[in-house]
Amino acid sequence: MATIKFTKEHEWISVDGDQGTVGITAYAQEQLGDIVFVELPEVGADLEPGGEAAVVESVKAASEIYTPAGGSVTEVNDDLTEEPAKINADALGEGWIFRIKVSDASPLDDLMDQAAYDEYVAGLD
Repeated sequence: MATIKFTKEHEWISVDGDQGTVGITAYAQEQLGDIVFVELPEVGADLEPGGEAAVVESVKAASEIYTPAGGSVTEVNDDLTEEPAKINADALGEGWIFRIKVSDASPLDDLMDQAAYDEYVAGLD
């Protein structure tokens, strides 16, 4: 069963074994507005925990996406190249950005679960 964790920068990672799927949260998507472009990482790229992995651009701003765990990119969501708005429609589902083979899971211990993230976001408004 996959475990989903959230960062204070509004990324999420769903981890099942050593496989992680990363995206941005619905809150981040709402703050950005309509997503118009996504710069995906290269498959095979090695990412350090907290390192820049991708960029999403909206009508309001460009925002770097950081990887919550270290590892190697195994897959990117190519659908976002043609349909970046998938992030707007389903940030926690079809709007995922990339997948990694997690080699350094230790940072995940410091991330928030859904309840803690919801409380964190409530405190931002």
